[in-house]
Amino acid sequence: MKVGLITAAVNAIVLALCLKGLHFFHFIRWNPIGFYKKWELFEDSSKLFHWSFLTLALFLVGFFLYMTLRYTHIIPAILTSFLLGLLVTITLEWFVLDLPLQSSSFKKLSIPFMVVVICLLRFLLETANFHYKEHTAQKGN
Repeated sequence: MKVGLITAAVNAIVLALCLKGLHFFHFIRWNPIGFYKKWELFEDSSKLFHWSFLTLALFLVGFFLYMTLRYTHIIPAILTSFLLGLLVTITLEWFVLDLPLQSSSFKKLSIPFMVVVICLLRFLLETANFHYKEHTAQKGN
């Protein structure tokens, strides 16, 4: 469990930094903390608080994924992370950008964002699978 917390924390911090970099260099067409204005949450607070709260939310999602997906050790992590990463990023950008259901909408999706999410999911899954296998091996001894 301690390893899961550390892995989820590293994953959340790296993803938040990558989102900031992708937004700064205009690789994504949406603001990662723009949902605060859209949903009228914490409008009076600072950007540091917004990013900290986003990092906390990413941590919780990462920890949940770590705990649930460690039991998918039978499926290769590269396949699971690739499919889950594509599903998550396409769905997220589809809703954030409010894209129509047309084939031309796929050109507006951010490939760097997809790559970052897939790589971080692979890190999360490989770590979860490794520690799950190690834990079960120690139980057997």
